[in-house]
Amino acid sequence: MFSWLARIVSACLRPVRRYARMNKDDVDDPSPIEDALLWFKDLEKHSCGEFSFAVVQANEVIEDHSQVETGSDAMFVGVYDGHGGPEASRFISEHLFHHLMRIARDNGAISEDILRGAVSATEDGFLTFVRRSYGIKPLIAAMGSCCLVGVIWKGTLYVANLGDSRAVIGSTDGSNKIVAEQLTREHNASKEEVRRELRSLHPEDSQIVVMKHGTWRIKGIIQVSRSIGDAYLKRPEFSLDPSFPRFHLPEPIRRPVLTAEPSISTRVLQPNDKFLIFASDGLWEHLTNQEAAEIVHNNPRTGIARRLLKAALNEAARKREMRYKDLQKVEKGIRRFFHDDITVVVVFIDHELAGKEITVPELSIRGFADTVGPSHFKFVRE
Repeated sequence: MFSWLARIVSACLRPVRRYARMNKDDVDDPSPIEDALLWFKDLEKHSCGEFSFAVVQANEVIEDHSQVETGSDAMFVGVYDGHGGPEASRFISEHLFHHLMRIARDNGAISEDILRGAVSATEDGFLTFVRRSYGIKPLIAAMGSCCLVGVIWKGTLYVANLGDSRAVIGSTDGSNKIVAEQLTREHNASKEEVRRELRSLHPEDSQIVVMKHGTWRIKGIIQVSRSIGDAYLKRPEFSLDPSFPRFHLPEPIRRPVLTAEPSISTRVLQPNDKFLIFASDGLWEHLTNQEAAEIVHNNPRTGIARRLLKAALNEAARKREMRYKDLQKVEKGIRRFFHDDITVVVVFIDHELAGKEITVPELSIRGFADTVGPSHFKFVRE
């Protein structure tokens, strides 16, 4: 059905631009062509196991930002799926972890309230940034980001989520089969429960959610109901000029349409909990929770995040009657017609390491930006 589109795109493509990457795409790949838009860290250590990290770009400017922070007794994972531009997701990657560390050090611990406070401080900081920038760059008010955060500390997992990224845990059952369990609630208008929530919160607004081009959207514009940023849907003073029709509201909002209140959950990790998958919604468009968990469970750890990405990309190509090796020839920007930016972090949980003295470098790794530096990751007062 879509083969004509693939042929047109292939015929019009400029030569694929190559990117300098710390790692090359050469492990266990059935395709001989390197995917120039794929970045990865195949296997690194954290305080109670190992993790694998991969990102693929689709947009002209990547809107997914992400980070992994490792410490001697804790681990932090952040996946920030931006929309309208990269500024909000980039801002989160530069500030949220630091807010978390500041609040946690003041309390000497981590908790749901501390995680909630870090998200709130990040939202306040970004809206202040929007206020300062709005006069010269009004579209900053239409930029926002989903935000998925996971923290492992003292054998407990804390997860905070805004938007439709997803955290999934893989656990073994009595017969040693892997079972996938979704840990996050998705704040997306495609979900009936989200539409009911929005209508109950805005009974006076018959247009709070409308179907547009076959998709449920809040005010006919956006799918996610919770985010960081999207100031024009939260503060009346940031209502955009009608010259931006994509973000035009028929009338100014009187109160926030979106919220930055995260859904937060806590889980004491059990011996049968084997791994966690944190990923932006681009992965889950093409793989189910169980499919992803089985890929992780049935394959070597090294390069597993990249393997998940490629499984999703193979499926994205198949849906367009293409092969992945053909998709790899498609440039950024055009590639967005086939799949989204996708971020995947797989965290393995090795319970036998709990309580043992192991050496883990305190590192801060930024996905796709390919930067590695010190994390200074400690919850206790220094």
